[in-house]
Amino acid sequence: MAKRKEGQARSASVDLSQEGVHWDQPMSYGDYLQLEPLLSAQRPGTAEHDEMLFIVIHQVSELWLKQCLHEAHAAAAHIASDRLRPAFKMLTRVARIQAQMINAWEVLVTMTPADYARFRDSLGQSSGFQSFQYRELEFLLGNKNAAMIEVHRRHPERYRRLSEVLHAPSLYDISLQLLARRGFALPDSVVARDWSEPYRPCDEVEQAWADIYRDTGRYWELYELAEKLVDTEYHFHQWRFSHLKTVERIIGQKPGTGGTGGASYLAKALDLQFFPELWSVRTTLEEGAS
Repeated sequence: MAKRKEGQARSASVDLSQEGVHWDQPMSYGDYLQLEPLLSAQRPGTAEHDEMLFIVIHQVSELWLKQCLHEAHAAAAHIASDRLRPAFKMLTRVARIQAQMINAWEVLVTMTPADYARFRDSLGQSSGFQSFQYRELEFLLGNKNAAMIEVHRRHPERYRRLSEVLHAPSLYDISLQLLARRGFALPDSVVARDWSEPYRPCDEVEQAWADIYRDTGRYWELYELAEKLVDTEYHFHQWRFSHLKTVERIIGQKPGTGGTGGASYLAKALDLQFFPELWSVRTTLEEGAS
């Protein structure tokens, strides 16, 4: 073997003697991130290898949901205060987080039906249907359904929080109030309604969005808001679809552990829309809009 030239040999270790490393620190990386409680929170109910993956995937998803709520609530507050630029950044971040959550299903589907069947009984009646963070995000985006909070009645703080978000304006409600402040004629049934009730599509709202899309130069901020909202819902639907196909791939048409129909229940959710006029306007908007 040819002898290496001088200086080409690679060191087996990195010299840190001149790096000023803080070997003894009052707060470490693990302390700051609370890694000890975080990494001790994975407690499989069986000795099956794949149960760890199932737990980690869902815990990571809950962490991402926490960040989505952090961003989406802040974006709603900015929109309510007519500060759209920071809201756009936050909604963009929500969409990027949703992409990460969609990719998580690609990891979970490496688990076969036989793998899951070996530990499914350890879940008992627990189910993603019971995720209070997911429910809060759906309420915030506009899918209001008072019955959905009943599963959390035994947890007073969660129940209170979900009731609060249920009775507050959704992200879309707040966006429509902004359109009204910007001069668009929207009825009281849209801008001053019972926020706990599901939103009903409105012709005047579709007309307002149509005006915005027809004259994007004049209404650029509102046009960008519309597209950020569409992007958010688009990724949410992708997440729902990936969830459905993952469930079908692993348990077929078996009922869910939480009492729902499983895949059949998830399929129904694909028909739900948060921002209906932002989709219907694409059909009615005539060509030539700029």
